[in-house]
Amino acid sequence: MSRRSPGAGRALPFGGTLFGGPVFGGPVFGGPAASRLAAPLRTSALRRWNAVCWVLFGALFAGLATTEAPGRRTYAALALLGCVVLCYAILDRFPGNRFLGPHTYLWVLVIGLGAGAYVWSGYAALFIVTLPHFWLFGRTVRASLGFTGLVTVSTLTGSWLRKGWTAEFLGSTMVSTLIVVAASVLLALWVHSVIEQSAERALLIEELERTQLRLAEAHRRQGAAAERERVAREIHDTLAQGFASVVVLAEAARAGLATDPARSAQQLRSIEDTARENLAEARALVGSAQPGHRVAEGSLARTLRRTLDRFTQDTGLPVTAELADPVCAQWTRIALLRCLQESLANVRKHAAASQVTVVLAQQPYGVELEVTDDGRGFVVGRAPGFGLDGMRKRLAELGGRLTVTSSVGDGTRILATVPLLPAEPPADRPAAPRHEETP
Repeated sequence: MSRRSPGAGRALPFGGTLFGGPVFGGPVFGGPAASRLAAPLRTSALRRWNAVCWVLFGALFAGLATTEAPGRRTYAALALLGCVVLCYAILDRFPGNRFLGPHTYLWVLVIGLGAGAYVWSGYAALFIVTLPHFWLFGRTVRASLGFTGLVTVSTLTGSWLRKGWTAEFLGSTMVSTLIVVAASVLLALWVHSVIEQSAERALLIEELERTQLRLAEAHRRQGAAAERERVAREIHDTLAQGFASVVVLAEAARAGLATDPARSAQQLRSIEDTARENLAEARALVGSAQPGHRVAEGSLARTLRRTLDRFTQDTGLPVTAELADPVCAQWTRIALLRCLQESLANVRKHAAASQVTVVLAQQPYGVELEVTDDGRGFVVGRAPGFGLDGMRKRLAELGGRLTVTSSVGDGTRILATVPLLPAEPPADRPAAPRHEETP
């Protein structure tokens, strides 16, 4: 936001109609923050000033009618005062009228005060009462200064026509008028500066609030996206893999019903167990629970062993396992279990392997899980699907990394590394992933 420097032609903060319109409605205060700033001033200070102004107008009428001798000059002064008061009343009660705008009213003041100075010796009271109006209704600094200068020349001219070049005119009238005008201009410019700075601060505060709202919304969208990604990863690693196992087992059981009913029965039991596990996983996801909460009980080695036994039972592939039993946090156990499940699912679906080797080891720098097969392999970096990327992100949340080594015809090696006893991610959202490299 650019800051506008003081100078002629800039809008006054208190330039407009008194109550029905933008009292502080110049361009400097064009916005919601300015409206909030102007509203309390409009309802308090200016209402009080309006009441005082009407009291002063009444006192001027009473003083003029009681202290001045009847005559043409007195009647002319009363007429001029009545014209000024009538125009002020119209502008106050009907601020949006098309016939009498703020500048028109100021021209009436310039002419009326000049004529009043000629016909009425007590014009100075009316001059002092109406002098703030040139700043209230001038709208801009330039216009207010211009009208103030015009009314000063007008009143001095009227007084000079009535008194001539006398000592009284030169010594008291001119000097006092210039002093009053100079004081009013300095006071008005100071008030203008104070209110302008307050409005700019209000605009800055409003902009800060908008920025905070946008930032909060961005954080909310980021959190929602992260949560959707987490749920998608959990569904892929649990429910989707389970359904894939159900499909494979169902096809195998149907094909062996006539030739190997015992094997088909075993496969049907595996389908039932897989379906129950998927149901439990679905309930955990719906209940916003940690999908791997069952891993919290027992050791990681026993949990991985059960998964490998189940894989051998379903596929018939032999698995060679060397499983240490490291002490690690729950999130680490969950992440390593999901990596093993995804790796075995890839072996089942894509590798066409005859042998699988799994090694779980505790190193000085953390825990390693290595899954190797002798299958057909693939070109690293061209693997489609969600599985490998999901494993990378899951490990990265714990400060770990995933290394994939493979080539066509030479099998595949998956190495998951997690620092030992890492800090647990916050419960409300996953931790931000770190940069990693995958050969």
